[in-house]
Amino acid sequence: MSDVKGKTGAVLRETAVLTGAVAIIAAGVFFFLVPSHTSVSSISGLGIVLSNFVPLPLSVITMILNVVLLIIGFFTCGREFGAKTVYTSVLLPVFLGLFEKLFPEFGSMTGSQELDVLCYILVVSIGLSILFNRNASSGGLDIVAKIMNKYLHMELGRAMSLSGMCVALSAALVYDKKTVVLSILGTYFNGLVLDHFIFDHNIKRRVCIITEKEEALRRFILSDLHSGATVYESYGAYNMQKRREIITIVDKSEYQKLMNYMNQEDPQAFITVYTVSDIRYRPKV
Repeated sequence: MSDVKGKTGAVLRETAVLTGAVAIIAAGVFFFLVPSHTSVSSISGLGIVLSNFVPLPLSVITMILNVVLLIIGFFTCGREFGAKTVYTSVLLPVFLGLFEKLFPEFGSMTGSQELDVLCYILVVSIGLSILFNRNASSGGLDIVAKIMNKYLHMELGRAMSLSGMCVALSAALVYDKKTVVLSILGTYFNGLVLDHFIFDHNIKRRVCIITEKEEALRRFILSDLHSGATVYESYGAYNMQKRREIITIVDKSEYQKLMNYMNQEDPQAFITVYTVSDIRYRPKV
């Protein structure tokens, strides 16, 4: 019974997080992207362009485009990603439709096209980073970016920029040169900001340590950090003295704890640190 309650609670929390992230994205689109008339790295941007040719509300156009890409994403990125993205993709047009009803004559909040684009990039990148870190997306170009990330091993921000450039260039069909340039620049910077949010959250460090207090460090890593480690035998090139090197991969908080521990226990330890952006392994059964 407790397991069922635990699973139900986890599902509800996950749903709440996904819903909140989609609300953030929808707010960015409606309050900043739509008034700017730019097409910045999103299926909503393409929808804004198409709304000039198709007599349908933006929410309906976005829904149609999302359904097509959802089918592709479901088969290419897995069931979990597909199921979560179905939920968020359906929810995004719902939020957009709600905003359209609540604010039917809404104009620019900032009074500046450039500021609208900047605000959109910041707000939407927050929402997208939450979704990507939960193995979900808001649909649309996010699915294209996820496919490129999975099969081409491309960083998500860069993938978003490349796919978004095609949408940004579509603004040339409707708007003036300034809007097209803003769309392209906005798409590029959106990719940079998205990578910042995602990789700052997911980034890990590979720490290599040679210390006199090897056994104490090994116990600290296993028992206090609850992390793993690998021990290698190494030789100094100058005197060929044999030493042991402990290598562990830690996240940000673990890295701080590890460095504090080493500063207290062995300030003379030889430590090298590498940035790790991707880890692939088969978990132990």
